[in-house]
Amino acid sequence: MTNVKRLPRSIPFTAEHNEFRKMAASFFQKECVPRIAEWEAAGEVTRDIWEKAGSLGMICPTFPEAYGGLGVDFLYSVIMSEEQARADLSGIGFPLHSDVVAPYILNFANDEQKKRWLPGVIAGTKILAIAMTEPGTGSDLAAVTTRAEDKGDYYLLNGSKTFISNGYLSDLCIVVARTGAGASGVSLLVAERGMPGFERGRKLKKIGMHSQDTAELHFSDVKIPKANLLGRPNAGFRYLMHGLAQERLIVAIANMISAERILDETVKYCNERRAFGKPIGAFQNTRFKLVDMYVEQEAARSYLDRVIMLHAAGEKTTCEASAAKLQCSELLQAHASKCLQFFGGYGFMTEYPIAKAYMDSRVQTIYAGTSEIMREIVSKNLGLAAT
Repeated sequence: MTNVKRLPRSIPFTAEHNEFRKMAASFFQKECVPRIAEWEAAGEVTRDIWEKAGSLGMICPTFPEAYGGLGVDFLYSVIMSEEQARADLSGIGFPLHSDVVAPYILNFANDEQKKRWLPGVIAGTKILAIAMTEPGTGSDLAAVTTRAEDKGDYYLLNGSKTFISNGYLSDLCIVVARTGAGASGVSLLVAERGMPGFERGRKLKKIGMHSQDTAELHFSDVKIPKANLLGRPNAGFRYLMHGLAQERLIVAIANMISAERILDETVKYCNERRAFGKPIGAFQNTRFKLVDMYVEQEAARSYLDRVIMLHAAGEKTTCEASAAKLQCSELLQAHASKCLQFFGGYGFMTEYPIAKAYMDSRVQTIYAGTSEIMREIVSKNLGLAAT
């Protein structure tokens, strides 16, 4: 890395936080980074890394000790996402598992369900996914067509989902299914690996994030016991809205670190690479563009850390998390493209980290809510009403 000087973080990380960060950074560097090529080729991360992380308390660290968690604050989840992004490990689904899907179980499952599922979830032996998106609905969750028909003591589930992260490895999948009419007729059902009729399609071929097992899921007359219904029937849409702010904030956190890492690597390269008898970083055009990116990152970091602290304090951050996700994902995508340019032809070679970063960055403005959806949400904070 380089000696890019950044302002101290406004988040009051404690000595305990810093020790956890050292442990997480060491784990990612020693256990994961050497296996990136292996996982990229396979299109998935091997399950053993999940269990190793679980044994160290790195999965769902904020969850209660009664289920195997550490019972610590949200800043531990922030640290996990930051250190994973710093190690350029875009394929490991820990943030989705720990900070997006598992909270649905913690917040809306009954005591029996929590005791049945959470110990394995926290130990890394039961990998989670959430199946929202369908081929014809995209971000419109109120328009899902996957249907769960009430058959008395079970639901009969039929339909298909696509673009499901952790979809291939998952042992428990929260399925967004229609049980009534309109937005108020959506329920969350937990489909378990091995249930007859629950099938995984191909691992989808993507332009980036190659080690993330993104899959199609198919449900054909799957019998979901009533004991696998999360919360109340037809309350799923409200539950989903409850969790989206944290999902978007977690994405923003990883995006911010990725952008900083890319700039660090590019500054280092520009100081070493020579053209016309001097480092390319000595050219005014290079210096000015790198400076512009640095200033944009420092401003984005300031806003993001404020939103993190609001969220950690339990404040509602629907608008702020959407704004942070919009800002950080757009910033990452733009900076990855600008930085790649300084690498010249080498930036187009997949063996260079900047090429991987460029490909991985493209989806950040799409998943967890597109930039267009984020703008719609933030516009309401401006008093703007869509007609």
